Amino acid sequence: MMREKVFGLAAMVVVVISFANMALAGRPLNTNDTEPVETGVWQVEASAAYQHDSGCDHFDFPFTLATGIFSGFDIGVGLGGRFEERTEVVDGTECRESESGLGDLAVSPRWKYFDQARFLPSQAVSFTVKFPTADREKGLGSGETDYDLTWIATERINEKVQVDANLGFSWIGKPEDENASDLFHHGLALEVQLLESVQWVGEVFGEKELTSGGETVWLYSSGFRWAALPNLTLDAAAGSGSSGEAPDLMATAGLTWTFGPEKDESN
Repeated sequence: MMREKVFGLAAMVVVVISFANMALAGRPLNTNDTEPVETGVWQVEASAAYQHDSGCDHFDFPFTLATGIFSGFDIGVGLGGRFEERTEVVDGTECRESESGLGDLAVSPRWKYFDQARFLPSQAVSFTVKFPTADREKGLGSGETDYDLTWIATERINEKVQVDANLGFSWIGKPEDENASDLFHHGLALEVQLLESVQWVGEVFGEKELTSGGETVWLYSSGFRWAALPNLTLDAAAGSGSSGEAPDLMATAGLTWTFGPEKDESN
């Protein structure tokens, strides 16, 4: 019984955060912004992420490659590795076991269809398809295909302050022998330019299962971005959650690197 509970919790923690990370989120946040990758430019995101909750330590090493297809439209493909250590109780004795392998493959196009006007923020939509490349037998994935549609809004208050808002719905593939629920999610992020090359970022992100009647899972995180080079940004953030099956601790560090004709010309 304990084994099933730990595996179920581990799967829930992964599902709660994975869709937001698979979309072209503005690292290190889950909440996305409307600005697409420029046409002809390539963008690489690589990172390490850690989550801890009762009986489970989960590590992700996602890698995303994105490019601008035409003005206002980009597409990203994400894949990475996963590693978990889980605590189980067998015959009254605690023991630890670990699993590792590939995560799920995600493809995520984004379309910015409206630029910021006087009384309206810029707006975009993203659509993510998650293909089940993670090993379900190891508890690293559901073994099902999932879909997500997210509306994105970005309001630039001034040269130093930006607000991003997300509202989305995830259609979760339902394994025959498990209970799975579609998800409604929403996020609000604030970005503040502190120095010419340093930016503070923070967010509140919520997600709720629609059919189980569970509580909304709330996640909070705060971090920094550092523009180390004109086309290289380093980032780090940490946070926690409250209510529902939220993780006790989350941390991530990574980089965003852009390259291509337009970027080369500007350097």
